[in-house]
Amino acid sequence: MMVNEQRLDAIFGALADPTRRRIIERLARGPLSVGEIASAFPISQPAVSRHVRVLEESGLLERRIDGRIHRCRLSPEGMTAASAWLDSQRAFWNAALDRLEAVLTHSTRKRKKRR
Repeated sequence: MMVNEQRLDAIFGALADPTRRRIIERLARGPLSVGEIASAFPISQPAVSRHVRVLEESGLLERRIDGRIHRCRLSPEGMTAASAWLDSQRAFWNAALDRLEAVLTHSTRKRKKRR
């Protein structure tokens, strides 16, 4: 899965903040209103709203407005994009480390045979 670099920058930028990661963790248990999210943090409601906006703009969170209540839920597409990028990096590095291990094992066997 090919992911837009700007989208990944926004996703990982949003996840760089510990408050936003905690909001994501809370929303993983189910949808919450912005007020319910704010009740778990020792910061102002406007500060929480700014964090929610960053998460929404990154594509990690979806917001639905019912009158004065803003309901938030995780966006599976945003999490999938981040996960896909991490999976591709993991596959690349696992393959590279497997090749390195094969070279080192071959080199060690060669040296042992010479002795």
